[in-house]
Amino acid sequence: MSAAVLQGVMMTTLDTDIWVDLPERQYIRLTNLCVKQGASALAPTLYVLADGRVVNFLFRVDGIRSFKTEYKNAVLANIGGEEVRVLPLSRILQSKKTILRDKDKLHILAIENVLKANKETKNE
Repeated sequence: MSAAVLQGVMMTTLDTDIWVDLPERQYIRLTNLCVKQGASALAPTLYVLADGRVVNFLFRVDGIRSFKTEYKNAVLANIGGEEVRVLPLSRILQSKKTILRDKDKLHILAIENVLKANKETKNE
């Protein structure tokens, strides 16, 4: 949801999911990188960074196209002064509709509301 929040969805989230284009069996590379930067591991793909932020590395995102394809259509956002690429709201929505966890139901509604408002604003 961090990417959605960066695009105007009014929600909160506890961590930032980072989709990495690595085979899952190579998660140790992320572990080494995070530990080298002073992070603490909570799980093989979940870390608390030195500044207290929590990141979760994802090796796949269900319901959408490949990393390479989605990356081409990613939008730019700013996190802590760094420009990063994030999934557009429509792609986040697609993934959440596919996964459909309990918490996703509220996220879906919030994302749909922002997409609708953006469309209405664009048409004015």
